Amino acid sequence: MTIENGRKAVFIDRDGTLIEEVNFLSRVEDLRFFPFTLEAVKLLKDNGFLVIVVTNQSGIGRSIYGEDDMHAIHDEIQSHVDGRLDEFYFCPHRPDEGCRCRKPNLGMIEDARRDFGIDFNRSWIVGDKKLDVETGFNAGLGTVMVMTGYGKKHVGELERQPDLVAENLLDAARAIVEKERNEKRKSEKGE
Repeated sequence: MTIENGRKAVFIDRDGTLIEEVNFLSRVEDLRFFPFTLEAVKLLKDNGFLVIVVTNQSGIGRSIYGEDDMHAIHDEIQSHVDGRLDEFYFCPHRPDEGCRCRKPNLGMIEDARRDFGIDFNRSWIVGDKKLDVETGFNAGLGTVMVMTGYGKKHVGELERQPDLVAENLLDAARAIVEKERNEKRKSEKGE
């Protein structure tokens, strides 16, 4: 299914990209924001992107924490960014369950495309893990790997390089916005 001329989006991984990595984050008290999180989300929103979080949360499937715990964390994240996130999609399954939603499978972003009318050709995914970039490759999205979280370790494990490598989410947002502006200028000049 393709939605051409649909809305543009940036899919953002949660742990290690939007917020600091905390292994199996289960409590709001342990939530740590990067100093640039709000500015990055605001920049994307101000430039017309939907901002959608896609996150594997196998701690639910492993019975480490419950969905209510995760939703409380998502509510706190949404509060921190002044309600600018359009949606959270999560996969609660363990890696061995073979579900359709766990990244690098496309269930979460296909659901978002259906829910929001997203054009994947105009959209991006930003993450700190190999599986985030692979999700982007599988969907035909622009791909950005950030060096926060597991990024420095995972960038060396990629068989195929992402479209962009950025120091953090704010640098990724700036690069995405600039790339879009450059493409718009080229289009207007007929290049």
